[in-house]
Amino acid sequence: MAKIIISTLYDKEPTLVAATKLGADHLYIVVDDPVNDTQQTALAIIRETLEKVVKIYTLEAHPYDIVGTARKIVALLENFSEDDHVTVNITSGRKTQSLGLLYGAYARARYVNRIIYISEEEHRVIDLPKLSFNLTESQIKLLEQIEKRSHSNLSDLAEKSGMSRSMLYRNIKNLEDHGFIMVDKQSRYSLTDAGKIARL
Repeated sequence: MAKIIISTLYDKEPTLVAATKLGADHLYIVVDDPVNDTQQTALAIIRETLEKVVKIYTLEAHPYDIVGTARKIVALLENFSEDDHVTVNITSGRKTQSLGLLYGAYARARYVNRIIYISEEEHRVIDLPKLSFNLTESQIKLLEQIEKRSHSNLSDLAEKSGMSRSMLYRNIKNLEDHGFIMVDKQSRYSLTDAGKIARL
């Protein structure tokens, strides 16, 4: 069983504290694509401090692409063993990358044991809720249909989904209420970023 931490990075402190307090074997650090100077400096210090005892990897992600970051996190999580202990460390750095990491963890909650934040003042480990999207099979199928046929209307969805009208309306309402889909003025549906992440 490996102890794995996946962390965003801006300042070295929260990542160093998480790795040392939790005894990481593997540390995956989400950095900007391309890596900025502040992150380069922090990475150099982290490597110098931990590299003899912790395997360190970087995962480059566009700093403002929440969905893209979440996709990369999902792909990473799916490569770990069920026996691995995975902790996600949300840092105070780039908020959009932290959200991508968090949403990727939510999309594959079964692979994540713990989600934490390290307080800046006291370096205290604060546990964050481990949530999941809890979509039904019908809702996932509907999200797939909407993504394949962007801007589908209700008639198209009814025809392609094979759902009864009442089930379709119920699922559409639920997905819309949770912010996974949106409807335009022509009554056509499309996925929001939240819907794209939930579908991962």
